Amino acid sequence: MISKILAAAIVMALGAGAVAAQAAPAAVADLKRADGVSAGSVSLNQGSKGVMIHITASGLTPGWHAVHFHDTGACSAPDFKSAGGHVHAMATHVHGLLNPDGNEAGDLPNIFIAGDGTGSAEFFSATVSLDGHEGLPALLDKDGSALVIHAGPDDFVSQPIGGAGARVACGVIR
Repeated sequence: MISKILAAAIVMALGAGAVAAQAAPAAVADLKRADGVSAGSVSLNQGSKGVMIHITASGLTPGWHAVHFHDTGACSAPDFKSAGGHVHAMATHVHGLLNPDGNEAGDLPNIFIAGDGTGSAEFFSATVSLDGHEGLPALLDKDGSALVIHAGPDDFVSQPIGGAGARVACGVIR
C-alpha cells in the first residue's frame, strides 16, 4: 500500500514538473519607469494561436492604464519614443480593440493599478507571436519589440492610441 502511495506521489511530482517546465516564460521584459526605477515584469508564452501575457506592475499611479506592444525593442527614457509605434500586421494602421475597422496587432487590454501602485494582468493576444508562428507578427524579430504602459486608459477606438497619453513604463521583450 505504501509503495502505491509513493508511486502515485512520484507520478504527480513528475507531472507537476512537466507542467512547470511548460509554463516557463519563452520571453520576458523588465519594465522600467522614466526615472529608471523598476516598474515590474512581463512574461510571455507562445501558444498555438498567439501569445499569453502576464504582467506584474509596481510604482505606477492608481487607475486604468493602456498596454500596447510597440514595434522596436528599445526603451530610452524619458519618453520611451525609441520603442516606435504599435506593432502592425498590415499596412493599414487602425487602432482599437473595439474599432469597427479592425485593430493593430499591438493593441492589448488595459491594466488596473491599485491604490498602492501595484497591479497584475494576464491575457492572451491572438494577433502576435514570439517568432512569426502562424504568420503572425513576431515580437522577437530582428529589431525586437517592447511592451509599453501608458499614463491613462485606452478607449479602444480613438486614433492613434486610444487617448492613452504618455508612455510611463517600458520593457524590451527578450
